[in-house]
Amino acid sequence: MLTNKNLTILQPLKAKLLPNNEVLLTRKLIEAVGELAKYWSGSITVMMEETKEDNDQMDSKKFKLDELAFKLEVISFSQITPALLHQHQSSLVLAAPEYRQNHISKVCKLAGVPCIYVSEYSLKTRKQIVNVSTSNPLLRLRKILWTYSQEYKQRKAIAMADGLQCNGTPTYEEYKRVNGNPLFFFDTRISEDMLATEADIEMRTENRSQDMPLRLVFSGRLIKMKGADHLIEVAKELQQLKVKFEMFISGAGELEETMHQQIATNKLSDCVKMLGVPDFKTEFFPFVKQNIDLFVCCHRQGDPSCTYIETMSCGVPIVGYANEAFQGIAEMSGAGWVVPMNQPKQMAKKIAELSYNREAIKSMSFKSLEFAQKHTFEKTFKARVEHMQQVILSSMRANQATESQLGQQPDPVLAY
Repeated sequence: MLTNKNLTILQPLKAKLLPNNEVLLTRKLIEAVGELAKYWSGSITVMMEETKEDNDQMDSKKFKLDELAFKLEVISFSQITPALLHQHQSSLVLAAPEYRQNHISKVCKLAGVPCIYVSEYSLKTRKQIVNVSTSNPLLRLRKILWTYSQEYKQRKAIAMADGLQCNGTPTYEEYKRVNGNPLFFFDTRISEDMLATEADIEMRTENRSQDMPLRLVFSGRLIKMKGADHLIEVAKELQQLKVKFEMFISGAGELEETMHQQIATNKLSDCVKMLGVPDFKTEFFPFVKQNIDLFVCCHRQGDPSCTYIETMSCGVPIVGYANEAFQGIAEMSGAGWVVPMNQPKQMAKKIAELSYNREAIKSMSFKSLEFAQKHTFEKTFKARVEHMQQVILSSMRANQATESQLGQQPDPVLAY
């Protein structure tokens, strides 16, 4: 392992500074940097831009600035210069290909510091997000055109970077030929000790005949982009199909109140339960491992959600819309069932079929767990840091070769 100076991470989520030396950050960020620190031999600095607003992430928490396992620097990304990177003794920069950071690979090139972009959203996914989140047609068109212009800039930035780490299959397939040193991974926060076991699956599926309610779950932000509004439509259709089921919905968001009202209006309270936001590790994850047959995923866009691997880590298979992220992981793992996009009735029909084939669910549960075992928190971040080390070594060798070539050239004055 190399002896490194400082890993500089440019986190696209913004930080909200609070009184009493506190900051609002996400559990995901804290855990990710903590895991990186296990394999990275130097210090870590996380740079974030400031916001005055609360973010909409469900795992946001207050943290003491002086108790963080890394240095947090709140700064505008436009102020990052070669001199600043030298001041921080940066030996590697992790950035995100998005409009506030598309210039970073050029800054790093000028500074002689290797840069890796961590990509999460393909062009198709970004367009899906615009279409779902923007109702005004003129504004939607304007945003789509802007998204295309950003794609050109992102590809240019990625091509200039020393490496690329792609979260999920969509962005890997889109950019793996743009950069000469790509790495593919699935983001997750499930450590090996949290994984379900085959015994857990056997216990959960024991004596679960088709006469017993099929136990369904959804977890995530309750917003249209995540298809939360389709969950109630699926439940209504299952009721029409006379399927015995229980649906547990975990999460919070702008649709939460509406969903409560729809459950009451459609008399679904006996079979649809809103769980709020239980603690992930101590409450929700164990609950899913012990009690759930299927995860219902109505995601309207192909973002590389942790949900997929985290659910499979419970030994629970997914029935989901054919967004490019779920379709990619389903093809790679051979686990789960893909249904047409934006078709809650088709989703309900597939669930109804599975309700009468519990052995198929059990078999897919083992397949899901087998795939998740290959993509644990530890394995994923160890592979990412090994890739980072390789990028640093390649950059050092390239710089040494350049210096050597320059050193072999005759002095221009003497040659003259």
